[in-house]
Amino acid sequence: MGSPTVLKQILIFYLPPTPNPPRSTMADQGTLVPSTNRKRRRGKETEPAPPMASPNSSSYFSRSLPACGVERLGFSFFNQPCEQLARAMLGQTLVRRVPGVEGALRARVVESEAYPGGLDEASHSRHGRRTPRNVAMFMPPGTLYVYRIYGLHCCLNVSSRGEGSAVLLRALQPLEGVATMRLLRQKPQQASTKCGRGQLPDRKLCNGPGKLCQALSISCALDRTDAASEDSELWFERGEGDVGEESMVAARRVGITSAGDWAERPWRFYIRGNECVSVVDKTAEQLALRVTQKQDTGDQG
Repeated sequence: MGSPTVLKQILIFYLPPTPNPPRSTMADQGTLVPSTNRKRRRGKETEPAPPMASPNSSSYFSRSLPACGVERLGFSFFNQPCEQLARAMLGQTLVRRVPGVEGALRARVVESEAYPGGLDEASHSRHGRRTPRNVAMFMPPGTLYVYRIYGLHCCLNVSSRGEGSAVLLRALQPLEGVATMRLLRQKPQQASTKCGRGQLPDRKLCNGPGKLCQALSISCALDRTDAASEDSELWFERGEGDVGEESMVAARRVGITSAGDWAERPWRFYIRGNECVSVVDKTAEQLALRVTQKQDTGDQG
């Protein structure tokens, strides 16, 4: 055995220096930051625990952790008939993780449309037609179908049970990441306006299929993505509270007048009274109200 001084020098020579802990960066909601692509080794922690912060500013908030009580919707949810899925989508939460953006964007589904395919003349898959564009409609339930209209805007759909069927998302209610959504939706010339003029209010950020795709940075690159996959950059979580039939309106679909009688089918569903709905149908709302009142009268009798 050598002297203590010699042993100390040997230990100092062989032991690696203690690394300085990496700096943790936090950003305000809506701040665009570069992604780090930092890797973890399985079974070993190479980063410090995330700092305590609000969900809007934490880079770890985009993860759906069972411990948080957040239920991520899987295949069994999407595996239901098209019209039924369109109704069930109301009230659920869409989550989008945008590369290079701190945190996750979250929005509540408040309006949807059913396109069951088959004989539906308004559907891209009518009469079983398959094209390179609509192939996602024939893929397993929960597959994202994203297509471009007018060469400018994208529309987001989710496939359901049934050959060539899918649900179009028409409107969302922003929940988290609102500042980022506004930046993505805002035109360059609006940023310099005075007194806040030109700044889009929350209710107008996602009140349309093209608008919501722009606000959540949804492009055709997400087409054919499995929303139920753990690796997806877009998924759905169980919303807070179910939307009952008394709060739901069934109305005609929008922008399909060329589909003949199929345009009259009440396959558009939205939450009554929600200010983020794209198109309000007063006639359909009055009809739904009369049906509800009649049912209530029958129950009392």
